[in-house]
Amino acid sequence: MVVSKHLSFIKLTENRSGATRGFIIWVWSHMRKKGVFFLFLISALIFTSCGTAFNRNEAVERYDMYMGTIITVKAYGKNADKAADKVINRISELERIFTINDTSGEIDALNGMAGIGEVQLTNDSIYVLNKAIEYAKLSEGTFDVTIGPLVKAWGIGTDNHRVPSKDEIDELLKLVNFRDLRVDNTKLTASLAHKGQIVDLGGIAKGYAGDEAIGVLKENGIKSALVNLGGNVVVLGSKPDGSPWTVGIQNPRATAGKYLGTVSVRDKAVVSSGDYERFFMKDGIRYHHILDPRTGYPADSGLISTTIIADSAIDADALSTSVFILGLDKGMQLVESLDGVDAIFVTEDKKVYVTEGLKDIFIFYQEDSKDFTYVEER
Repeated sequence: MVVSKHLSFIKLTENRSGATRGFIIWVWSHMRKKGVFFLFLISALIFTSCGTAFNRNEAVERYDMYMGTIITVKAYGKNADKAADKVINRISELERIFTINDTSGEIDALNGMAGIGEVQLTNDSIYVLNKAIEYAKLSEGTFDVTIGPLVKAWGIGTDNHRVPSKDEIDELLKLVNFRDLRVDNTKLTASLAHKGQIVDLGGIAKGYAGDEAIGVLKENGIKSALVNLGGNVVVLGSKPDGSPWTVGIQNPRATAGKYLGTVSVRDKAVVSSGDYERFFMKDGIRYHHILDPRTGYPADSGLISTTIIADSAIDADALSTSVFILGLDKGMQLVESLDGVDAIFVTEDKKVYVTEGLKDIFIFYQEDSKDFTYVEER
């Protein structure tokens, strides 16, 4: 399942430079040799032409690997080379801060002091933790970054995935409570109330990185750009010709490269979550990585995919997880209560719903989605 997603990304690079194509293929072969089954979230792809920066209408592109995925930066303008490099450097910096797999990371330090005391943090961590708490409250606790103990126990997306016993899950659930995460905005510190608690920013960190990337591009005078952090897509302005960026939404029950449809956007983030991104099968059951902090098990809300379109990538990132767990009705209510936010919902009975604000910009791909039905009126 993971292999097909990687190979699909490689296929999409066929019109790019030989160096770029070689880099992507090297990444894939290198990771396979190391036995790392890295998942590139191909839930959203950008349909744009590629090139080198001979003039303002041709893109400068950068590719690198951070935050567990391939990062793509496409920028236009006279400062595009320098700006794209700065974006990669900023994302690299954020990975070092947010990782929980390296003892030098701030969030790893926070987890190490769980139940012991507070940890000094940078503004980046404080901001993201505050946002995480905000969305935990907004989503009735369905978005909860203290879900780390359960993420570790399930191991979905690693070579050590398994189905924990109910007793183990019940014990770990005692450690999952966003109210135990305390942030002091004056002292720039944070703490966890109980030993064994683990903050995992996997559902929000890439969103913040996307917003930061756009900020770097703007600071360097870039007016047209695109950043893709493994399917978390953020676009700046329009394409150089003035037309909107067209973002494809993956068919969650087909190989990468098949789409439910597209949305046309300017100055927006497009973020998808689904049960097809990271999962394993056991006894005919699909165990996916989006865990419900209320039950300790993969969310069973009747949805198989959600896509959020918002002004901010950090909002879109947190919301895509939240509404996936909430389900169609509550998820739709939450999205419609927020200004500047729209969503696409795909249910397990293969129906596609969109919020009112997308009805003029979402195009359903009947050919790629023959088993799905676009429900235009609810």
